[in-house]
Amino acid sequence: MDKINSKEFITDNFLLQSKEAGILYHKYAKELPIIDYHNHLSPKQIAENKPMGNITEAWLGGDHYKWRGMRANGIEEHYITGAASLKEKFSKWAETVPHTLRNPLFHWTHLELKRYFDIDGILQPNNASAVYSKANAILEHKTPAQLLEEMKVEVVCTTDDPVDDLRYHKQIAQSNFYTKVYPTFRPDSLFLIKKESFLTYLTTLENRVGFSIESLDDLLKAIKSRIEFFNENGCRLSDYGLEKIFSSDFSDLEVDAILKKRISGIGIDDSEETAYASCLQYHLSKMYHEKGWVQQFHLGAVRNNNIRLMEALGADSGCDSIGDFMYAKDMSAFFGRLDKENSLAKTITYNLNPSQNEVFATMMGNFNNSDAPGKMQWGSGWWFLDQKDGMEKQMDTLSNMGLLSKFVGMLTDSRSFLSFPRHEYFRRILCNLLAEDINKGLVPNDLEFVGNMVQDICYYNAVSYFDFK
Repeated sequence: MDKINSKEFITDNFLLQSKEAGILYHKYAKELPIIDYHNHLSPKQIAENKPMGNITEAWLGGDHYKWRGMRANGIEEHYITGAASLKEKFSKWAETVPHTLRNPLFHWTHLELKRYFDIDGILQPNNASAVYSKANAILEHKTPAQLLEEMKVEVVCTTDDPVDDLRYHKQIAQSNFYTKVYPTFRPDSLFLIKKESFLTYLTTLENRVGFSIESLDDLLKAIKSRIEFFNENGCRLSDYGLEKIFSSDFSDLEVDAILKKRISGIGIDDSEETAYASCLQYHLSKMYHEKGWVQQFHLGAVRNNNIRLMEALGADSGCDSIGDFMYAKDMSAFFGRLDKENSLAKTITYNLNPSQNEVFATMMGNFNNSDAPGKMQWGSGWWFLDQKDGMEKQMDTLSNMGLLSKFVGMLTDSRSFLSFPRHEYFRRILCNLLAEDINKGLVPNDLEFVGNMVQDICYYNAVSYFDFK
């Protein structure tokens, strides 16, 4: 073997610890297409479809998982987010990789090297230069659309602000790409009413919709206009990346006064902010239901903990962590009101604190009905939990508290075009988990029966649930 491929780690039966696991994966899961219904890929990059060029930019740029690992290894920030050359940054990542053993980064790194570049060896300083050269030689000619097609990514749902003009989604829709790319409505900026940037954001929204926003009615009219625009351009999902679900008592009249106060330049207090946010989230959810959209709630992160790096690099720089917020009562009140009014959209919640697995799983089960199988989804392991242990615990809890068979499966939540082997990672873990139950006599030793459920979880449930056109 050559220097790069001196040892094989990602074998055909990677993570598959029995014959039954191998059959479930290779026969039922491996060849299915991917529906990646939540990620942070750049629609601009997909639309322009230029060759990726350099592995450092494609692999390390914006990847806060890797940045955290490098910082833990004592690497200077100069080589992480600083002005070091692309090759120097890659070399420092290669120096870090051997120390990520038992961290999910070790698995992800070598699965991605294997699938995209046919590299088997363990990335480390003595082969970093050879890996860098081989990967760059391949990426020099590979475009985002080609990389997505190679991984059989059938659908990608990006994350987009309500004021986005969706020009790149429109451009992609006119292409002949294998992968369909749809926007997702992410209104987080509308909730930041206490921020200095809020009024500037409202001005941008006004420019998009073509009228002034001077009241709550105006704001809701503007939002409805943007939802209609997104819907016309293929959007079928919304998303929130907030600390909590807002469910306090409010009246539209009260919130109208709060919004007018803020528009006039007067600050508002915490109780007024909560009333405004509760009103906004309620009306947004009703609009989503009217459109038949799926609403997603990513909950539980304490963001930007490192003040020094926040000031130097801004948000999303790898300094977020798991929070310890309480959610049950707010979810109950919020979903319960919408359900009573027959206005509860299909919903996916994701928790970041694993101690609340059972809380989320049981809460979502309260509001299922005949609108759709698995209408209320407790989503896959997210962020710090999208690793082997986190995914197994999520699926075990869902099995105990709900119906694993109706689960819509994995998503990447990624900014990288090289992250799609994470679906393979999930599928292998799922197949191994079910095979263990077979071998313990906990489920029938009927591989076709179990294999059909595997296929549903990996692909067909998502096809039915999201109903992309």
